[in-house]
Amino acid sequence: MDKLPKIGLPLVVIIIILLILIVKSAVTIGPGEGGVIFERLGNGINTEKTYGEGFHIVAPWNDMIIRKVRQQSISDQMNVLSVNGLEVKVNGTVWYEPEYSKLGLLIKTKGEDYERELLDPAINAAARSVVGRYTPEQLYSSKRDVIEQEILDEVTKLLNGQYLKVKRVLVEDVQLPPTIRQAIERKLKQEQESLEYEFRLVTAAKEAEKQIIEAKGKADANKLLSASLTDKILQDKGIEATVKLSESSNSKVIVIGSGDSGMPIILGNQ
Repeated sequence: MDKLPKIGLPLVVIIIILLILIVKSAVTIGPGEGGVIFERLGNGINTEKTYGEGFHIVAPWNDMIIRKVRQQSISDQMNVLSVNGLEVKVNGTVWYEPEYSKLGLLIKTKGEDYERELLDPAINAAARSVVGRYTPEQLYSSKRDVIEQEILDEVTKLLNGQYLKVKRVLVEDVQLPPTIRQAIERKLKQEQESLEYEFRLVTAAKEAEKQIIEAKGKADANKLLSASLTDKILQDKGIEATVKLSESSNSKVIVIGSGDSGMPIILGNQ
């Protein structure tokens, strides 16, 4: 009976140590995350395998480095120079994600803070390169999707082979110096007014041309009609009109003699 406490105490200690080791060795990787093993007694980051979501057991002397591997975004404001040397502020957002199977290589070569070490410099360099091709006026009025695509192309080139993919670039705002922006707005307003004035002139010219064509058509029609009306046709039309008038119930028609042109003369109309 005296030996039980001596046996039980070491056993309790062993159990506690095992529990500590199990807790330290147990790692849970959350949704949208990936992990790589840092081997303290080996070669550091194990680049051969990326661990997926779920529960994992690692040796207690190793560490599991967990990073997000789903698509993420980063927003920033950059001060860049236009083609004529004026400072322009560009607000943008970039969507990116690390290559899942290359997460170990990414962390080993660029460190755990690879956004600051790799992504930020690439975005800034691409934005400066693209914005530096345009004047402030072009930046203010050009299509944003063109600038976004050019920045995306530049970033993709810079990150080629770096185990980090940029999916999309969004330019949210381009801020010009106030005096430059006001001058551009005035110029754009004047150009718009000029276009409206030219449109009114073209419309008026087309309307005048339309009226001239219509008048010429009427004149040509009257000319053709006059040429086709012979004395015989006029006499026949006069007789038809006289007959219709004589058949009217509101008139008493007496035809006597004839006029100089051979047309009947109507007397006694009531």
